[in-house]
Amino acid sequence: RRSFLRQISGITAGLAVSSTALAKVQPLPEKTLKLQNLHTGESLKTTFYQGGQFLPESLNGINFLLRDHRNNQIGEMDPGLLTLLHDLQGALGTTDPFHVISGYRSPETNAMLSQKSSKVAKKSLHMQGKAIDIRLPGIDIKHLHQAALSLQGGGVGLYTGSDFVHLDVGRVRRWGK
Repeated sequence: RRSFLRQISGITAGLAVSSTALAKVQPLPEKTLKLQNLHTGESLKTTFYQGGQFLPESLNGINFLLRDHRNNQIGEMDPGLLTLLHDLQGALGTTDPFHVISGYRSPETNAMLSQKSSKVAKKSLHMQGKAIDIRLPGIDIKHLHQAALSLQGGGVGLYTGSDFVHLDVGRVRRWGK
């Protein structure tokens, strides 16, 4: 009986070592984005997540690209939003760059825009770096909208008249036709 218990114990220990060794061999996923700011003409391809962590230098590059183009104020974009964009690329099966209409929006810009249009929220998540307005050339805007909705990552709005999809990491909700 003791011999049997020692054998079982040895097998169990071997399995634990094997699974630990296997975990070390499995690479953690890398997350890369391609973005093009339609207002500034700037483009960026960057890996923002690698080895189980967000990369500060890449995040800074994204923050700069997605700054408020009206006054050049840079906001800190939520890494969850970037992950959602990466997941959306995967859902669509593309590595083409997202065309960005609006990323970070300063409170001053948001106030000005909300006075001009009832479609701009006074407390927009753009001001917190938690929202982005995008399109993907070659992908129908309604298809982009449906793919974003399927991820259940936050708010998704369809703006067919302006040809973009709003994506945010707030509560899950939808609007637009």
